[in-house]
Amino acid sequence: MTTPLEKARKDPESMKARILTVARRIFGEYGFHGTTTRMIAQQVGIDISTLHYHWGGKKDLYEAVVVDINKDLGRQLIETEKAIHGLPLTERLEIGIDRMTDYLFANPDISNMILFRYFGKTRYEGNADFSVPEFTADIARSMGLARDKRNVPPETMMKVLAVMNSIHAFIAGENFFCPMVKVDRKRYIALVKETLKFVHIPAFTLNETC
Repeated sequence: MTTPLEKARKDPESMKARILTVARRIFGEYGFHGTTTRMIAQQVGIDISTLHYHWGGKKDLYEAVVVDINKDLGRQLIETEKAIHGLPLTERLEIGIDRMTDYLFANPDISNMILFRYFGKTRYEGNADFSVPEFTADIARSMGLARDKRNVPPETMMKVLAVMNSIHAFIAGENFFCPMVKVDRKRYIALVKETLKFVHIPAFTLNETC
């Protein structure tokens, strides 16, 4: 049986897909506990009964959003791995940082929701969750930092998490940091990439240069 999420992903112009897109943004802005289905319905321009018809309750919609984001991130990691395969470590890291930064800035709901999930005072406890441990291990393996994603050294996991958390923080703080450094959005994103490379790449390549 086809799930509501599968239907939404198959037809991006459908009402299900429209609701899903808005839900990703609203959940990213307010978190699970701060969001109501009425808020989402109002943003879509429909009544609450239509939303419930397509997605059920708030919990059902939130968990669909989480699964949707996991699928999007998984696809992005596969595409990035293809782009960096066989390159030297420094180039893999530079391209990986560029691609993930561009992707997450284009989809800020992902970073916002992950930050709410793991750093918010009130956390959603349900069946669906972001595949952060799996994605972190996948990034380490695809970068050539571990042979097997099931056996990634803790030190490597922490370095990858440091990069990803830095990206999420720069995205979530964009409206605060842009005026602080007095640049427009395009320049800000370029500076984020430059800073991430300056700070994090030496941590991964230190052993190679010793």
